[in-house]
Amino acid sequence: PLSCFQVIRCRAAVAWAVGKPLSVEEVEVAPPKAGEVRVKIVATGICHTDEHILEGSFPDVDFPVIPGHEGAGIVESVGEGVTSVKPGDKVIPLCLPQCGECSFCLNPESNYCLKCHVSEPQTVLPDKTSRFTCKGKQIHHFLWVSTFAEYTVIPEYAVAKIDAAAPLDKVCLLACGFSTGYGAAINTAKVKPGSTCAVFGLGGVGLSVVMGCKAAGASRIIAIDINKDKFAKVKELGATHCISPHDFKKPIQEVLTEMTGHSVDYSFEVIGHADTMTAALVSCNMNTGVCVMVGVPASGSVISFDPMLVLSGRTWKGTLLGGWKMRDCIPRLVASYLEKKFNSDVLITHTLPIAKVNGGFELLRAGKR
Repeated sequence: PLSCFQVIRCRAAVAWAVGKPLSVEEVEVAPPKAGEVRVKIVATGICHTDEHILEGSFPDVDFPVIPGHEGAGIVESVGEGVTSVKPGDKVIPLCLPQCGECSFCLNPESNYCLKCHVSEPQTVLPDKTSRFTCKGKQIHHFLWVSTFAEYTVIPEYAVAKIDAAAPLDKVCLLACGFSTGYGAAINTAKVKPGSTCAVFGLGGVGLSVVMGCKAAGASRIIAIDINKDKFAKVKELGATHCISPHDFKKPIQEVLTEMTGHSVDYSFEVIGHADTMTAALVSCNMNTGVCVMVGVPASGSVISFDPMLVLSGRTWKGTLLGGWKMRDCIPRLVASYLEKKFNSDVLITHTLPIAKVNGGFELLRAGKR
């Protein structure tokens, strides 16, 4: 179509500098170049990682930038050589790409990709230029996806085609939050039926961990948060016990040991604090226990712990987007959503227009999500 050669003017939420609220601006979005896809973003979630950008604690982000990485949309146009998607296809942009060629992509047990932000910053597209401009200035991309724009340009290997029946305002959560938590239990921990799990932190990702533990057949799921307002929803999702550290004079790991007799089989830290990461490690049993780090700590954080905690046999693992190979697995997760295998809709607490994006971040900070 002719539009694929044209610049599109649309709205986007731009972060001009650290510590400043987002500013909804008119931006110009250039056409896709070879190997790129231009997507009309229909819906996006707000994830805590976007808040880390505004705070300046997400590494290697250049300002001004358009954040957002939990979106879903429709392909508007494609650049030369793109074969996996065509205009009109429903897609989910991937903040963890899958190039299909690097040693990690070729390893069936890995979901990392050497093209991802952890290897090299993705503040511009692979040809080292941006497709966004605003007020005559180049605007940087975030993780190549920048879903806080009404249109965005993404490399083909960071886009997954999904079922045309998928409701984009619901499945956008599968781009990051839900997939990360659900996969941490299913793929990373490999929770076994009949086991006992502890989940530290009950935001959207923590709730998704609970759903994953339940789906895997855990018999006891202990949910931990200082905000008791979250307990009703997490019990509906499968938690068997809900506890607040504020209700006890002793460390939470001692409480968990008393509740279970020998500590839990699997623990998940979904907050991103050094002290709760260590508490989660201590909370899983000393020999066969598995502790999974899901929360993202502040840049430069350091953890000190007694090496005997691991020498006795415990496993301490991290998870990268729940262990899913994103281009392969996101279409399957969307299919599972449509088959009602899980109900990620419960994670949606508010729906706002792009003009009220800063109000969304205020809800996030207040824990009202």
